[in-house]
Amino acid sequence: MSASAAKASKKELNSNHDGADETSEKEQQEAIEHIDEVQNEIDRLNEQASEEILKVEQKYNKLRQPFFQKRSELIAKIPNFWVTTFVNHPQVSALLGEEDEEALHYLSRVEVTEFEDIKSGYRIDFYFDENPYFENKVLSKEFHLNESGDPSSKSTEIKWKSGKDLTKRSSQTQNKAGRKRQHEEPESFFTWFTDHADAGADELGEVIKDDIWPNPLQYYLVPDMDDEEGEGEDEEEDEEGLEDIDEEGDEDGEEDEEDDGEDGEDDEGEDD
Repeated sequence: MSASAAKASKKELNSNHDGADETSEKEQQEAIEHIDEVQNEIDRLNEQASEEILKVEQKYNKLRQPFFQKRSELIAKIPNFWVTTFVNHPQVSALLGEEDEEALHYLSRVEVTEFEDIKSGYRIDFYFDENPYFENKVLSKEFHLNESGDPSSKSTEIKWKSGKDLTKRSSQTQNKAGRKRQHEEPESFFTWFTDHADAGADELGEVIKDDIWPNPLQYYLVPDMDDEEGEGEDEEEDEEGLEDIDEEGDEDGEEDEEDDGEDGEDDEGEDD
């Protein structure tokens, strides 16, 4: 092949390659536009599904209400049901100081109410018997989503009795005791009612609404680990005691057999 023919062939090859690139880019662009159209359809269906799921949730929320009411009536017959449930829950118990537990012994009922438009928020009500800590019969905290979608919360102002404000007492105790004490003793559970800094990430509210409220009995019935360990130790001690008795019994048995043997020999000797 002549040099001029070789140059012409190379030029033609490059021209074909450029054309292929142009075709490929065009096809890619068209594919991207089609993907975008398909994605819009998927998003539309997802939005429609969310609306239908919301309607189903609203329907079943209404159906669940009589059962929640019946459950509350039955729980009211069990002393210290709610404080036991909270103490047995790993996340909530981490927020409870000793005095918080004492105050929660007066907690008689808990109710979680999701607003009719579930997306707009929910409310948690804590009903208390007469107690030495505060005047309120009910403490509530509400969580809302405003029109712009930003979360917010509000709660009942706690009317503490003189010298019984657990939130101030907790703070004073930590300041006096220093940093080490601050790590050991959690802030008062009741500071949650005044904390509105990050309503969109309120872990305690979410735990009560989504974990405890659907089935509080599972946490009320959690066995006390200390009791279990104590029972295990007692069983081990009993087993060891039985083994010792068996060993002593075996030793006594062997000694008795030896004594019997000696007595038998002596008897034979006397007969002779």
